[in-house]
Amino acid sequence: MRTPTPLRRVLTTVTATAAVALTATGTAVAVPVSGATASTTASLAAPRTLSALHPVASLAAERLATADLVAAAKWGTDSPIDDPAREQQVLDTVAAQAQSIGADPDEVRRIFRDQIEANKIVQRGLYQRWTAHPEQAPTTKPDLAVVRQTINRINTDLVQALADSTPERTAPVCRPELALAALRIHHEQHPDGLHTRALVRALASVCR
Repeated sequence: MRTPTPLRRVLTTVTATAAVALTATGTAVAVPVSGATASTTASLAAPRTLSALHPVASLAAERLATADLVAAAKWGTDSPIDDPAREQQVLDTVAAQAQSIGADPDEVRRIFRDQIEANKIVQRGLYQRWTAHPEQAPTTKPDLAVVRQTINRINTDLVQALADSTPERTAPVCRPELALAALRIHHEQHPDGLHTRALVRALASVCR
């Protein structure tokens, strides 16, 4: 599936110029940026009415943050990153939630497939990082059942946000508005390059 060009261009620029570091626990820590990026992100701090697409981007980013916990829970165990049974359960649940509030269940399935794939991008990236740098690997394992409760809550909120933003997601300006929302999320949360690339993947199907 093709990633919206404005979103890809904006976040590629941000990824290339925003410097971040990752702690041993997998938490993104912002490092001061300079030049054009600093002036661009500073302008985002100005008061502005947020688009209905902002909650969609924000929840997608929040869901991606749980990938760190999922990866830490699975690291060093026999639990694979790919979990078709769990993925199908998630897709069936969000489709049913969408139908119950009058949203398009097939569309919600498609968007959540992107969420799942984006989550796995983060998990694989962290596995690669921890393999190359064992000192950065997590030393404690979160309770995966508890993490999944958080994911389920985010999923429910994201289904509602998708339903609420249907007019904006079908509008011609959806892609640039979504790119702006994603850039604002980047300014607020300072994700590292891995999570930024994953966010692009997560938002690929949001605009019709």
